[in-house]
Amino acid sequence: MTVTPEREKALLDSLNTGVLIDGQWREASTGRTFDVVDPSTGKVLTSVQDAGTEDALAALDAADRAQADWARTAPRERAEILRRAFDLVNERAEDFALLMTLEMGKPLVESRGEVVYGAEFLRWFSEETVRHYGRYVTTPEGKNKILVQHRPVGPCLLITPWNFPLAMATRKIAPAIAAGCTMVVKPAKLTPLTTLLFAQVLEEAGLPAGVLNVVASSAASEISGPLLQDSRLRKMSFTGSTGVGRRLLKDAADNVLRTSMELGGNAPFLVFEDADLDAAVKGAVQAKMRNMGEACTAANRFLVHESVAEEFTRRFAERMAGLTPGRGTEDGVDVGPIIDADAREGIHELVTEAVAAGGEVVTGGEKVEGEGYFYRPTVLTVGNDNPILGQEIFGPVAPVTTFADEEEAVRLANDTEYGLAAYLFTQGFTRMFRVTERLEYGMIGFNAGVISNAAAPFGGVKQSGLGREGAAEGIEEYTSVQYIGIADPWAAPSAPAS
Repeated sequence: MTVTPEREKALLDSLNTGVLIDGQWREASTGRTFDVVDPSTGKVLTSVQDAGTEDALAALDAADRAQADWARTAPRERAEILRRAFDLVNERAEDFALLMTLEMGKPLVESRGEVVYGAEFLRWFSEETVRHYGRYVTTPEGKNKILVQHRPVGPCLLITPWNFPLAMATRKIAPAIAAGCTMVVKPAKLTPLTTLLFAQVLEEAGLPAGVLNVVASSAASEISGPLLQDSRLRKMSFTGSTGVGRRLLKDAADNVLRTSMELGGNAPFLVFEDADLDAAVKGAVQAKMRNMGEACTAANRFLVHESVAEEFTRRFAERMAGLTPGRGTEDGVDVGPIIDADAREGIHELVTEAVAAGGEVVTGGEKVEGEGYFYRPTVLTVGNDNPILGQEIFGPVAPVTTFADEEEAVRLANDTEYGLAAYLFTQGFTRMFRVTERLEYGMIGFNAGVISNAAAPFGGVKQSGLGREGAAEGIEEYTSVQYIGIADPWAAPSAPAS
């Protein structure tokens, strides 16, 4: 059902668009606001309070004051807050889905999928909260005892990206709550509205004042800069580009902060000669077109065995050409807009350069005329030396190239500074194990085009980041390990000194 303008306006009017500090929604100290734009129309949706340095430090003050009490809160109490939040997000699933479609552009069907995925982090970490075990063991020589426990790392700075407004918030906030950490959250300036709604839901779920503080800002450095210089901050988690991540790591080094970095990707999609081509084409569309290709896990390079490349490319291009671009709130739409005009222009420049370097457009390769920032789903055939293969495209563009054998496939797949996700289609389990052991990636999809799950450890290697989000590993990122050496209680007492 097409969403009415009245429904959109009612949702936007219900939002609290202020700065959240110590349980209070307030105006930014800067006196500024910034606009949030619908990328499908280029029109302003609403304005948000534009936080600055004073707000950031006030948010850290609140987080620091709340930290000790929150760390002592019973794990079951923290778990119940997360579980109530899970229920509330599901109750308001249509609100969250519509809000993401409005501010980010993805079709409603994708936004609804993100609500399910994002909410699952709340349920998962509600369960992990009460199962975060330590250990008590005897030393190998039998003389003492070892007690290991996990403690909250302390106040955290969580910086989320624009492409998955709910899931990236829940993937960071839920484990911080579970571990007993307070936090300052800076949502992306392009899509802050979903985080603001989620903060309201957490208040309703009973999260105490000061545990979560939200400072949306158009000037990221006014928030991150002073916080990273403050010794009270003990952890930073960032999802975004590798270039920005490197700069933040340098800033975090001064206070030796715990860091989690989920950075860029250049995912290869390998199709071997024995692959089920129907499954491979379906997986290719999923891996490429989720979020209009605006995902760090998106398939970026399609490496296809030369014996099946022509047939795969033909089928893949037919599927891509059949996708319908349009505003995500409308019926029958498969592909939403690119996030803004500059991003769309950058995508088109990559395609133009690829063609100039010998690539051929099989389908697409052009902007969609009219309002909004749409780009037609594109398939290119390119040589192995085409420059587009070295770029993170972050859009609905799929370059296809070929390989002759397994050795060349692995070499091409690893020929990048990134190491986040890779996809492998083959019917041979022996080959699957052999190839995956040689692929330099933190996550690999085997005959699957979508692999993200709250129960799985998300993260990469090389220039794609540090640490893992989700799974049992996710809560570890928000704790420090404390070891207590205990004299053996069963040892004979020492003789008194004479």
